[in-house]
Amino acid sequence: MQMESDTFDELDLRVLDALEVNGRASFSRIGAVLGVSDQTVARRYRRLCAEGGLRVVGVRDPAALGQDHWTLRLRCVPDSALAIADALAKRPDTNWIGLAAGGTEVVFGTRPRSPGDRDDLLLGKLPRTPRVLEIHAHQILHRFYGGPSGWLRKFGVLGDDQVAALRPESGPRPAGPARIDPEDEPLLDVLERDGRAGYPELQRATGRSESAVKRRLAALLASGAVYIDVEYHSEILGYPTAAVLWLTTSPAALHRVGEALAAHDEIAHAAATAGPSNIVATAVVRSTADLYAYLSGPLGRLEGVRHVEASPFLRRVKQLTYPRPAR
Repeated sequence: MQMESDTFDELDLRVLDALEVNGRASFSRIGAVLGVSDQTVARRYRRLCAEGGLRVVGVRDPAALGQDHWTLRLRCVPDSALAIADALAKRPDTNWIGLAAGGTEVVFGTRPRSPGDRDDLLLGKLPRTPRVLEIHAHQILHRFYGGPSGWLRKFGVLGDDQVAALRPESGPRPAGPARIDPEDEPLLDVLERDGRAGYPELQRATGRSESAVKRRLAALLASGAVYIDVEYHSEILGYPTAAVLWLTTSPAALHRVGEALAAHDEIAHAAATAGPSNIVATAVVRSTADLYAYLSGPLGRLEGVRHVEASPFLRRVKQLTYPRPAR
């Protein structure tokens, strides 16, 4: 895969890739690995934020925490889809919201933090929304790709030695299941706004000592309860076209097909689901012609796939944050 952009260059892509490896790495550390000054990295970072929609944020991982994670398709009255998508985007438990099917469908992910939150959305608010005509709910059962694994790694811009030099130092994985304690909420409130927030800011928000904040954040990251993610406009890399793929496979082929999808360059996210289809994936490509080439080529050649439905995004309303940074 290669980047094609009139605004951004190879160094910008390397900075993005470095941030996917370690979103909290200092500019000096990134510069040392990339062979440029920290001032150069800082300038590129600021421009990517201003012009490329770059945001670095902390994300709770429902898979590690044993929490529900759902993908939903809402068929809406055409003139109401954007308003519904905007309302959903304001919820803290939603992510990657898009308009599909010519603007008549809202597709989004939700990570309810409790059964009560899940029931409030799935059994309460959505069924009572008058301009929602149909709801299809797909519970995520297994993640093949996505989450802490960033799409940019598939560009292969950074070498293995550079990736190793950027990875955060991590101690042993804490014993027991990953968990987020109530006293962690002030820490996460800051990180969910700015994943690169400095330790003094985290200390002020939590009332803990800086050393205690460092230890707790390191433990949360090591356990997988939280990871640092990046969002950006894929258009800046020359990949403006995205589509959600709904796949139905035979049960015996489910895992094999999911693993194969995870290895495809075009796939930014893939997961096994319970619901009308048993795999949902997101493809990011250069054009509708490339989407067709992918559907009829690498995807079409996978054995065990019984049915594929592609829903191209007309507009991406939310990735990790909202409002989505302006182009």
